[in-house]
Amino acid sequence: MSHPSTATRLSAAELCARLIRFDTSNYGDGRSAGEHDIASWIHSALKHAGYAAQIVGPEPARASVVLRVPGEDRTLPALLVHAHTDVVPVEPSQWSVPAFAGHIADGYVWGRGATDMKDMVASILRTLLNWAEHDIRPRRDIVVAFVADEESGGEHGAAWLVQHMPELFTGVEVAIGESGGDAIELVANDGTPLRVYPIATGERGTLQLRIHARGTGGHGSRPQADQALTRVIDTCQRINAYEWPLRLTDTVREYIATIDLALGNDPQLDTATGIASSIQRLGSAGEVAEAITRCTATTTVLNAGVKVNVIPASAEAQLDVRCLPGTEDEVVATLVNLIGDDVEWEFLSRCSPVTAPYPSHWFDAMRAAILTQDADAITPPVWLGGGTDAKAFSELGIACYGFAPLTADSAGRRPGGAHGADERNPVEAIDGGQRVLEQFLTHV
Repeated sequence: MSHPSTATRLSAAELCARLIRFDTSNYGDGRSAGEHDIASWIHSALKHAGYAAQIVGPEPARASVVLRVPGEDRTLPALLVHAHTDVVPVEPSQWSVPAFAGHIADGYVWGRGATDMKDMVASILRTLLNWAEHDIRPRRDIVVAFVADEESGGEHGAAWLVQHMPELFTGVEVAIGESGGDAIELVANDGTPLRVYPIATGERGTLQLRIHARGTGGHGSRPQADQALTRVIDTCQRINAYEWPLRLTDTVREYIATIDLALGNDPQLDTATGIASSIQRLGSAGEVAEAITRCTATTTVLNAGVKVNVIPASAEAQLDVRCLPGTEDEVVATLVNLIGDDVEWEFLSRCSPVTAPYPSHWFDAMRAAILTQDADAITPPVWLGGGTDAKAFSELGIACYGFAPLTADSAGRRPGGAHGADERNPVEAIDGGQRVLEQFLTHV
């Protein structure tokens, strides 16, 4: 591993490759690898550039790095930019390249974290190094947080910082972080290429449930009427089969309509059929819309039994429920009705939806930064279907946007493999995204 002082000579894409070489796999249940090592490397690179950063966390192995860059006008509200350094584990046999080699080839940076989200870590770091090299101060205070443990809920990362060191974020009004601002390439009906850069103004709420039951155990050859596993499975089936109502928030309506109009269509979003038709026409941008037009509930874990010929006396399941803004209480009431009285249940975690102001001068500044690199960009607002560290930072009253920009690649390469095999990100997209990010952070 090269010395952190070499970071000053590396582009954002090269920094991303270097950071991938730290295996920072997060295995859940409090187990992780490499978060201290990557935090120490980032801290040393920043110290070499003249920054006074802190390594913080609940224990040395779960380290985050935080610093505040003073702005020219310190009376302005501060802005937080955050990115996580941990990654999900890999199955090496599924990869065609070593997952932690940080290899650059064929116009891509390859490796776990290339898209989620060591690209953003690298872009932030490259921006800080550029400021130091050219003696640039941003317009307002910028608080930077490279955080651990996002992939397992942030208990040892963002959530810990919010609970134990909230003073680090004094004066912060707005944050930008994971997802949003990355180019989606489409083709209009007349053949004109379109590049869409959705900017996230919120994300669905996350409700994680555990359902459990006890019943009569016994020999597998003698079925019992009161079987715990059957009751748990039946409950999960009711929840999985439930058709959650179709709902368009103003943000999602604007997202669909803006892109569909740009494609040359006439969106009709007052009926379910019209909405479905528009989403289908959006191509890859429609995949984003699919996840944010309804609440969802998915059974993800089922535990019961120890042997094939033994009826288990207990069983449990875990479900991942995502809710749209304004629907949380309704969703909980629906779940209570679907679950019924045959099983016990409780929340494993409950995080409400996150929203940020739109329209706003913050959003306008993100759009303007994108336009400096891509003058024809289309920049609609969007919601995220999943969850990020924004949920933790929002507890401090911080308005959280999703803005981790990646520009379009001139050869049509696209990021791919997030949470899967052969994760990769175009070099051109990372370096272009870094320029967008620096423009925004410097001038907002």
